[in-house]
Amino acid sequence: MFRKYKALSFLFVLFAFGVLVQSCASKTVQKEAEQDPWKEMEKLRKQIKAPTFPNRDFLITNYGAVEGGKVKSTEAFKKAIEACNKSGGGRVIVPTGTFLTGAIHLKSNVNLHLQDNATILFSRDTLDYLPVVFTRWEGMELMNYSPFIYAYEQENIAITGNGTLDGNSDMENWWPWCGAKKYGWKEGTPKQTPDRALLHQQNHQELDATKRIYGPGHRLRPQFVQPYKCKNVLISGVKLINSPMWNLHPVLCENVTIDNVKIVTLGPNNDGCDPESCKNVLIKDCYFDTGDDCIAIKSGRNEDGRRIGKPSENIIIEGCEMKEGHGGVVIGSEISGGARNIYAINCTMDSPNLDRVLRIKTSSQRGGIIENVFMKDVKVGTYKEAAVKCNMFYEEPGNHMPAIRNVLVENLYVENGGKYAVMVKAYEESPVENLRLINCVINGVDEPLNIDHVKGMKLVNTKINGKGYNSQNVTAANKGQ
Repeated sequence: MFRKYKALSFLFVLFAFGVLVQSCASKTVQKEAEQDPWKEMEKLRKQIKAPTFPNRDFLITNYGAVEGGKVKSTEAFKKAIEACNKSGGGRVIVPTGTFLTGAIHLKSNVNLHLQDNATILFSRDTLDYLPVVFTRWEGMELMNYSPFIYAYEQENIAITGNGTLDGNSDMENWWPWCGAKKYGWKEGTPKQTPDRALLHQQNHQELDATKRIYGPGHRLRPQFVQPYKCKNVLISGVKLINSPMWNLHPVLCENVTIDNVKIVTLGPNNDGCDPESCKNVLIKDCYFDTGDDCIAIKSGRNEDGRRIGKPSENIIIEGCEMKEGHGGVVIGSEISGGARNIYAINCTMDSPNLDRVLRIKTSSQRGGIIENVFMKDVKVGTYKEAAVKCNMFYEEPGNHMPAIRNVLVENLYVENGGKYAVMVKAYEESPVENLRLINCVINGVDEPLNIDHVKGMKLVNTKINGKGYNSQNVTAANKGQ
């Protein structure tokens, strides 16, 4: 008995020592990221590699596709993709011209390549996006209309070339479902409001997602491009216009490269790029002129986000240009799984309709930990509300306290700001921790600091409206003290 007790005690000591070592290692990594996040970013960059494809081409016109934008080529796209996949991979070629289609489902080792002046025009017939597929809608799982381009549990997939993806959405098609008159909704016609409320209820009840069935008779718009649970994804060169809802929406994906993509679409909820619960993502040299957030990093809403528990992590945003949008670089609000290790460098932003430069939005109904957010070398012409905004009161409260910590903004230059330079709305019991502005110049704001409940906030070599600001200014402005 004594020997058994000694063995158990020894095992417990080993376990405790292992936990201690793991904790120390985690703190070491955290400290390194805080001290030199850009070195960590370069390590991350080496891990993100775009997929390559065999030198085989499959021309959609050889499978029955008809140019002109009048005859649906849905079956031709399907046959070409299947042939490419079965042969071991290659490129499915969309030649010059306009090709009308319903949903396109990509398969492993397939590169959907649009030649110069090629356009894929998506059908306005909702039946062309059936049967329903397993998807996410505003951070909640469900069975819904297929995204226009969709892939589920595939590896090595791409959309490339200098052509155009036209979602064909407007004030009469898809957009009115949002329920806003400015987007074409008319009094007495169906809208998404009751469906959205029902999906929220099913999420709260944690109903099996495969039993949350929408599609025909419902009004939840599909996303434009959604790879779901995919590995090694490349989207490069293409232009997206007239999206029904979110444009690029990778979900639970790993190793994603989005390069030199141009998104111009000002419809409702027309976010540019929304990586959700993804790991190792590079968004580089892209252009965003959108009807909602330019880039919004997400990880699930409320119960679904906590149940799945996958943060968005290791994301690099580099060399991008943002015009209109609710925010340039945004984290949230569907962020219950958390987010960490987000880097944004060498970006430019400029529009009187751009609300914020860096925005973190969450609530105590979302919960989640948002940490290690780094922004550097960003030039801004003008914006409307705040250069940096952290808000823990986005939508309704709940019982899951969020955390925001370790946010660094370095070398931010704003020519003509909006209402605030920095705005923080946090809980007293969960202040925003270690928010730092270093070597920043922000001109033309109405109120430099509108903050409460911050801990360890620092302003170093930072000027607002031509005046030097430091930690003493933070203390004086902190309304939570």
